[in-house]
Amino acid sequence: MPDAGFLFILFIILLALVFDYTNGLNDAANSIATIVSTRVLTPRQAVIWAASFNFIAFLIFGTGVAHTIGNGLIDISVVTPTVVFSGLIGAVTWNLAAWYLGLPISASHALIGGYAGAAVVKAGTGIIIVGGWGKILLFIFLAPLLGLALGVLFIWIATWTVHKKNPARINKAAKRLQLLSAALYSLGHGGNDAQKTMGIIASLIYAAGWIKTFHVPLWVVLSAHAAIALGTLSGGWRVVKTMGQKITKLRPIDGFCAESASAVSIFFATYLGVPVSTTHVITGAISGVGAAKRFSAVHWGVTLKIVWAWIFTIPGSALMAGLAYTLIRLVDTYLV
Repeated sequence: MPDAGFLFILFIILLALVFDYTNGLNDAANSIATIVSTRVLTPRQAVIWAASFNFIAFLIFGTGVAHTIGNGLIDISVVTPTVVFSGLIGAVTWNLAAWYLGLPISASHALIGGYAGAAVVKAGTGIIIVGGWGKILLFIFLAPLLGLALGVLFIWIATWTVHKKNPARINKAAKRLQLLSAALYSLGHGGNDAQKTMGIIASLIYAAGWIKTFHVPLWVVLSAHAAIALGTLSGGWRVVKTMGQKITKLRPIDGFCAESASAVSIFFATYLGVPVSTTHVITGAISGVGAAKRFSAVHWGVTLKIVWAWIFTIPGSALMAGLAYTLIRLVDTYLV
């Protein structure tokens, strides 16, 4: 019969996959909001389309982001199953709270914040790998700006290209193109976001001695992609409304430009091994597409609300994870 330690590791792996599921649940809105709001696909069709490309992303992208998360942020020598468990508790709690409130937060930043928060409570701030955090913090600001800039550029190019064409034909062509852009965005989302959970699971099984050198086994890759795809299939209708309707009104050509801009940005970040927030990117791209038409077309108050959610995500999930680690240690001490 497996011992308690082995079962605890399996339970944490399951919890990590639950986090991945909540990531897909929350970020499903990012994958399908524009394609649903422009009525290219029904919500049911859209989530199936997005989930399929979330899953097959493992065939295209490597594990650079997973390595950044797993051993590029925290000194892995101090990582224990309890640290990973507490970090996941903090991240999942933050994700579910944001989903309930309809806020499209960065699930990846919740994971990073939770992981770091628990580790710092255990061993102090000295275990932080400053270099690894630099590119993540840079992309917190760069990702939405890159999405916004590309959104503006793409809609300008598209508008200039079709300005003398028949509007009905433009809409018909844009709807077909949006199937492609939504697929590319979902591919990028799966390729970047699923790797974050892979990194956490890999650090867990390394700390537990299941692997001798840090790497990401194939079973971890497939499990993470399956979990995020299932989360996407479950939808995220609260957040869909915020992303697809409240920021700015979208036409099919707008949705195509926003998704294409986001896909390019995410592919670039994944190539660099940066765990970028896909939420940040798509929000910036949608805002850019709206602002290119008319600055007042964007509901900047909604965008500002989303930005505040971003700002509080890392410290908020870190605080929850730190509290979880402290409580677990207190209970453990009491029981002993």
